[in-house]
Amino acid sequence: MIHPSAVVHPKAKIAESAEVGPFSFIDEHVEIGEETVVGPHVVINGHTTIGKNNHFYQFSSIGEANQDTKYRGEPTRTVIGDNNIIRESCTIHRGTTQDHQLTQIGNDNLLMAYTHIAHDCLLGDHIIIANSSNIAGHVVIDDWAILGGFSGVHQFCHIGTHAFLGIRSHITQDIPPFVLFAEGAPRSINVEGIKRRGFSAQDISLLRKAYRLIFRQGLRIEEAVEAVLGLSEDSSALKMMADFIQASERGIAR
Repeated sequence: MIHPSAVVHPKAKIAESAEVGPFSFIDEHVEIGEETVVGPHVVINGHTTIGKNNHFYQFSSIGEANQDTKYRGEPTRTVIGDNNIIRESCTIHRGTTQDHQLTQIGNDNLLMAYTHIAHDCLLGDHIIIANSSNIAGHVVIDDWAILGGFSGVHQFCHIGTHAFLGIRSHITQDIPPFVLFAEGAPRSINVEGIKRRGFSAQDISLLRKAYRLIFRQGLRIEEAVEAVLGLSEDSSALKMMADFIQASERGIAR
């Protein structure tokens, strides 16, 4: 259903079961999947593809030209998966030719009101970003990460899976998987989060030990990674943490 007051380009591809609310604008190169709801006063433009069963609340702006001064209007893309909730006044900008030419949001994510996702960001699945957080360009956020309200993430940073950032976090380096970061520093493992997601007591115990090796023993990164891998040969969680740290280009926050 498309409201009579909405402005929808005749070449836009809107699924029959999708809804477009009053006074919203849908541009030429936009595709919107089944059961997606576009609320009132929403703008979706650029080369933007949106999957199924998403909900865009009022005043959100999706696929807009990015704020990179090098951008010259190239047909870069925005891709959003399924089952996402995009709350009031969120902004998601298209990619640039300097990176992926793509800004991508996965599935089952919640972006709360006034969240900004800049160009070339890659977000996985089951992510929660609380109100008024700002994610700069070229940031990667892995599955199940949670960002507290009013957080800011510097460009090119990487937030690992199951990481938790407290309110007003200021991120300038990578946050490894499973780490709880609050008040400007890593604090512990995100124990409550990973308990809820079915991690075993053994995994949690190993991750606690890994955290102490990385953040509390004063070891060099290479030494810490070697020590973490030495805790167990069978733990996929430990390997995930070690691989993340070894691949980090900005260095990890510690």
